[in-house]
Amino acid sequence: MKVIITDLDRTLLHTDKSLSDHTVAVFKRCREKGILIIAASARPLRDIQTYNEQIGFDAIIATNGAIVSLARKVIEFGLSRESGEKILSAILRFPDVFLSIETSTGLYSNRDIPIWKPVIYDKFPTIPDSTVLYKILASSSQHRLYNEIGSVLTDDAYCTIANNELIQIMSRSASKWNGIKHVLSHFGISPADAVFFGDDNDDVEPLKNCGMGIAVSNAIPSALAAADRIIDSNDADGVAKFIEAEILQL
Repeated sequence: MKVIITDLDRTLLHTDKSLSDHTVAVFKRCREKGILIIAASARPLRDIQTYNEQIGFDAIIATNGAIVSLARKVIEFGLSRESGEKILSAILRFPDVFLSIETSTGLYSNRDIPIWKPVIYDKFPTIPDSTVLYKILASSSQHRLYNEIGSVLTDDAYCTIANNELIQIMSRSASKWNGIKHVLSHFGISPADAVFFGDDNDDVEPLKNCGMGIAVSNAIPSALAAADRIIDSNDADGVAKFIEAEILQL
């Protein structure tokens, strides 16, 4: 394998969001062998920098593929303002909606999220001026939102549900797999020469399409079904153990 691509939360990171010393050491050995290391995460780019400092990713696919960050350029795949405001307007009709948007100028939310530190925003469905809309995030205590979310999407948008809780709405051009294809093309590497590690709905496509798709044991059923191999959980350093045994020993 020429490139390792990994999701972060619930895959590479422990549940407490930390990277083990073992994992950092294994990735250092990968770099010494000339293996490229790519992060592919639902996290915004700013929230990946801490892990980038520890590992040194060769490229980062952030915000479910809405951002592809390479050494000298950033590619953005945002939702149009028209589509975004139409979707936001429809979502606001549901009761008890917790709503946020991830944009090029930061995170805006209708409620405070201390861990994310958003801008509290009371002008939805209007999107702030001079910003690129990467992702709409929505959740609710009511099942109706989840049952009917497909009916509010525009033709150029799709959604996934992370951890069976958080609805993520993005441009159809923004997906982890699309981001991975751009990165692999940039480096001149075939998907057949890539191994992908993941755990959730937005990981299913790359699990199926990379040369080897690996799911951690704590992955959701659809990711487990899509994987070529199932390894130890994120908290047991499954990714690092697999790389050490199956890739670095080649």
